[in-house]
Amino acid sequence: MRMNALMVWEVASHLLDLAIAYVLALPIGWDREHEDRSAGVRTFPLVAIGGCSFVLIAIRVLGETSTGQARIIEGLITGVGFIGGGAILKTSEGASGTATAASLWATGALGAAVGYGLYDIALILSIVTFVTLRYSRPLKKKARGDAE
Repeated sequence: MRMNALMVWEVASHLLDLAIAYVLALPIGWDREHEDRSAGVRTFPLVAIGGCSFVLIAIRVLGETSTGQARIIEGLITGVGFIGGGAILKTSEGASGTATAASLWATGALGAAVGYGLYDIALILSIVTFVTLRYSRPLKKKARGDAE
């Protein structure tokens, strides 16, 4: 009976972590969707829960203190970077989608942070990424010399 209670607690804990990763990624996805970017409210939460899931699986399979978890993180960094690379479009005028790609990468890190129970880092990543995407546009325009 005790084993069942532990399993129920573990499942509930995992569900909570996945929900936290999902919720923290939503504002970032909303911003990208609002700006009509290639990735949005579906992609960002999925990247976050994917990152969180890989970490939770690594902890469960390899153990909390295993150095093998570094390989999981390396794979996560590479995989999310690959997804972000798909958001970048190069034209004769330059490249676009780099902010979306970078925010996808940050969202993968956000998910990993939640998986490791580093909720403070995940929250900071969520806030800083959202604020940067949402409120730095005037600075970008000013730096480029664009009319407002």
